[in-house]
Amino acid sequence: MEYTVRKLSSLAGVSTRTLRYYDEIGILKPARINSSGYRIYGQAEVDRLQQIMFYRELGVSLDVIKGILNSESFDITMALKDHRLKLLEKRQQLDLLIKNVEKTIQYQEGRVKMMDKEKFEGFKKNLVEENEKKYGKEVREKYGDSAVDASNAQMLNMTQEQYIEFEKLTKEVIDTLKEAYASGDPASELAQKAADLHGRWLSFTWGNYNKEAHAGVAQMYVDDERFTQYYDQHQPGLAKFLRDAVLVYTGMNK
Repeated sequence: MEYTVRKLSSLAGVSTRTLRYYDEIGILKPARINSSGYRIYGQAEVDRLQQIMFYRELGVSLDVIKGILNSESFDITMALKDHRLKLLEKRQQLDLLIKNVEKTIQYQEGRVKMMDKEKFEGFKKNLVEENEKKYGKEVREKYGDSAVDASNAQMLNMTQEQYIEFEKLTKEVIDTLKEAYASGDPASELAQKAADLHGRWLSFTWGNYNKEAHAGVAQMYVDDERFTQYYDQHQPGLAKFLRDAVLVYTGMNK
């Protein structure tokens, strides 16, 4: 079956503007343009749009999705199996948050007691689990199981005030880095402030700050494309800029 932009938009629940944009950036081209100038999409394009929407639901950027779908090694069946696993993981995370909300409702209604620490357990556990899934293997190989387990335990045992400060620092690090990046100088006062904030952010899970470890983590942000992507999504080149700023901050740039 074939679809115009409007019909495919209605079928998939995305805007016609989105479909036109996907065409413009080359991630989803129509099968053909008819004599009236309308974009026409066939079965292959419908299946490709489904894949795009699966990846978008999982938080993958359009540039990365385009690279995945255009790869010669792309296998749609394997991709669907991978989507299923990731969606099941996401459902587990949502179930945990739902339980936390339900207990909070009971607490607000005076039916149960709830420690302040419990109010943030779902968020902290999600963060630990996501980090383990994304980066656990590499970080454990680099720093060892005991160090990573201790870091995870410290995260889970954060107080309400510590968790709020941790979340605030997460945003502040990125905002300061983006502002400092405009100067192009990792040794600038603002860049060094960003490196200091980043060190404080790390200390929430490390416990004791260590300059060598700080420099090592910053280097890993550049060496591992997943870490690089996290920072570069805010500003291309930000991971390398952070690495350079941290090397200056720790004195490891010599």
